[in-house]
Amino acid sequence: MPTFKGNNVTLQGNPVKVGDEAPDFRVLTTALEEVTLASYPGKKLISVIPSIDTGVCDAQTREFNEKASSLGGTVLTVSNDLPFAQRRWCSASGLDNVVTLSDHRDLSFAKAYGVLIEEMRLLARSVFVVDSNGTVKYVQYMDEMTDEVDFEAALQAFEQAN
Repeated sequence: MPTFKGNNVTLQGNPVKVGDEAPDFRVLTTALEEVTLASYPGKKLISVIPSIDTGVCDAQTREFNEKASSLGGTVLTVSNDLPFAQRRWCSASGLDNVVTLSDHRDLSFAKAYGVLIEEMRLLARSVFVVDSNGTVKYVQYMDEMTDEVDFEAALQAFEQAN
């Protein structure tokens, strides 16, 4: 059972696995524009975080920004943070290679990817790589939400995706 700071949590939604067709979703950009998976052609690394304003989430977003920017494709960071908080964080961080997306309105992404932490209405830390054909090539669901993801494995899968 997944945990958050050692406490059991319940994940809702439909977990995905390697080989699945990536589920579509509707989320908001920091400009409050609604976008979907199809809004980002090519391969995608989808980094899912509980909240951009925490140390581990900040580090995850920065790490993928730094290391994935030279691998082509798009890096998407999805959380339930309000778009205004994401925009503020992006302005303060100076990062320009990560697209932050908010799932706060409909929980569309959370339900489609099985990452909704029921007890907190936050998203479970996870990583997905989707190739340009829309096939899921890599999945990492964290057992403990405050642990860091396996950056090396995720970046390798992203680099190898077409």
